[in-house]
Amino acid sequence: MAENLSLIVPVYNEGENFPALVAEIEKFIPQPFTMYVIYDFEEDTTLPVAREFASTRPWLKLLKNDIARGVVYAIKKGFEHVKTGPALVVMADLSDDLAQVPKMLELYAQGFRVVCPSRYMKGGSQTGGPWLKGLMSRCAGLSLKYLAGFPVHDATNNFRLYDAALVNELGIESTGGFELALELTAKAFRRGEKIAEVPACWRDRTAGESNFQLKKWLPRYLYWYWYAMTGRR
Repeated sequence: MAENLSLIVPVYNEGENFPALVAEIEKFIPQPFTMYVIYDFEEDTTLPVAREFASTRPWLKLLKNDIARGVVYAIKKGFEHVKTGPALVVMADLSDDLAQVPKMLELYAQGFRVVCPSRYMKGGSQTGGPWLKGLMSRCAGLSLKYLAGFPVHDATNNFRLYDAALVNELGIESTGGFELALELTAKAFRRGEKIAEVPACWRDRTAGESNFQLKKWLPRYLYWYWYAMTGRR
C-alpha cells in the first residue's frame, strides 16, 4: 500500500494568504494527505486562521519548530517528523503551482525520489518577483543543466516533492534558508538518485512580506552551486 503524501508548509505571518492556500490544496491535491503547518512563534498571524481550518479538517496539523527560527529549520523539523514516504515542500505565499502535484506523484510512484517543478523548462514560467533574484536563479539552473549535466532546469525552486527517507539519509546542512532545495537536489544528483522535473508556473506573492535575504544567503547558494557543478558524471 502506498504511503500517504505529507505536505511540509513553513509559515511566517501568512494569515492573509492561508485561506486561499487551503482552497488551492483542496482543489489540486488528491486525498489522502496530511498537511503540516510549521511555525516558529506563537504570535505568528497564521496560527489563529490555521487553527480554525484545522477544527474541521483532520488532515491539517500544526507543528512547532523547536530547532531554531527560520524557514530551513522549519522544513528540517517537517522532515524529522514525517521520516518516510512522499513529502511535498510548499510555500504558504501562493507562489507554487499546485496543479502539477498529481503529475509529480505519478513520477514519485515510478521511482523518482526527487521531483522538481521547473520554471525554466518548456511549459514553465515565472511571473513577478525581484528581477535580479530571478535572473540569478535562471542562470544557476540553466548553467548546471548544460555544463554539469544536472537533471533539472530549475535548481533553486523550493517547491519540491522528495522521498522523506532520502532527505533524512542525506541530511540538511543549510543554515540560511532557501538554498535548501539546491543542497538536497545536488546531493541526490551526486549520489545517482532518480530525479525528474515537470513544468511549473511560479507567481510572486500578492499579500504578506517575503523573508528572502539575497545578500545574506548568496554565499550559501554559491557553495551548493559549486558542489553541484563538481558532481558532473
